[in-house]
Amino acid sequence: MLKIQRAATGAVVLFTLSGRIQGADVAELQRLFDLEANKQHLTLDLHEVKLVDREAVRFLARCEADGITLVHCRAYIRAWIEREKGQP
Repeated sequence: MLKIQRAATGAVVLFTLSGRIQGADVAELQRLFDLEANKQHLTLDLHEVKLVDREAVRFLARCEADGITLVHCRAYIRAWIEREKGQP
């Protein structure tokens, strides 16, 4: 189960994610991010994310490619994102 909290400070919008991110959650996250006017000022706090699947990791890699900042990312998730970035 994924819990999403949103907070805004000036131009920066912080989404704090908790639990696990699965492929089924990607569409909802994308919808929430699309509602934000300036995606370059989006930050995802992944400190409380315990588990992800491959579709979620690919989504996180796309988020970074789009300028969204990921913070407090667990080492195994970061390594997986970097491997996915290297895939064609």
